[in-house]
Amino acid sequence: MSSIIDKIRELKTKRNAVILAHNYQRGEIQDIADFAGDSLGLSQQAAKTKADVIVFCGVHFMAETASILCPDKLVLLPDEHAGCPMANMITLKELKIKKKEYPNAKVVCYVNSTAAIKAESDICCTSSNAMKIVSSIPKEQEILFVPDKSLGGYVSSKLNRPLILWEGYCPTHHRILSEHIIKLKATHPEARVVVHPECTPDVIALADHVASTTGIAKYCKETDAREFIIGTETGILHRLRKENPQKVFYAITQLADCSNMKLISLEKVLWSLEDMVYPVKVPDDIAAKARLAIQKMLDLS
Repeated sequence: MSSIIDKIRELKTKRNAVILAHNYQRGEIQDIADFAGDSLGLSQQAAKTKADVIVFCGVHFMAETASILCPDKLVLLPDEHAGCPMANMITLKELKIKKKEYPNAKVVCYVNSTAAIKAESDICCTSSNAMKIVSSIPKEQEILFVPDKSLGGYVSSKLNRPLILWEGYCPTHHRILSEHIIKLKATHPEARVVVHPECTPDVIALADHVASTTGIAKYCKETDAREFIIGTETGILHRLRKENPQKVFYAITQLADCSNMKLISLEKVLWSLEDMVYPVKVPDDIAAKARLAIQKMLDLS
């Protein structure tokens, strides 16, 4: 294992590469990354990096976002099959039809979507800034929120503002059930329940705190509680335990495991740097339009 890590570090220097890893990646991938974080944090890191090569340990739409923000850099995704089921729940054709139905609506696009969908949107958001982004749009303005109905529904309920919701969702977060929380709370009554807004409304209703992965990490570090029941993809537990060795964390369910996020291994990161695979490049015309929607979000963040 150490020889693989040594080779990765050596090649990283040789290629002037930076490794970005999402909080849902395997623990060893998070550990070798120059930066591990949520979609917003990774977008911001990609935008300001001085590296020539970005090795993106995440899923395809994240590598696309890095390519959009850094058109002059080589963006590599160590496993070309790392996709996102939620991103696949909306197509460009479907979005155009929906926009004709609601011609006056502004399209707020969750970053968990393809570059083509971002290009057809007015502004992007992440789970950590969705409330802020929606609040920045005048109240009388209609909003079509794509593609996550759970995040959109959560924002709508918190802001007491109707949104037109797309019928997409994250299968991993929807495998977290309220009954799982009830059972765990019976065993660990002192534990705080912390969940991601991609969860279903009944799960969110049982939470002490709702936040993005970075928000979850911040809350668990800053609050005095000693035990936490965590409702998001299980990869976050590695970071939480590493940052808070004196605290105890329970996954609501081991079923909240994203197989796409777990496709990337140390070997694949090494091969990616050795063979410069797999490049992700968004066509210039799509990238230019998508960049506007992403940049509007970053300006507000």
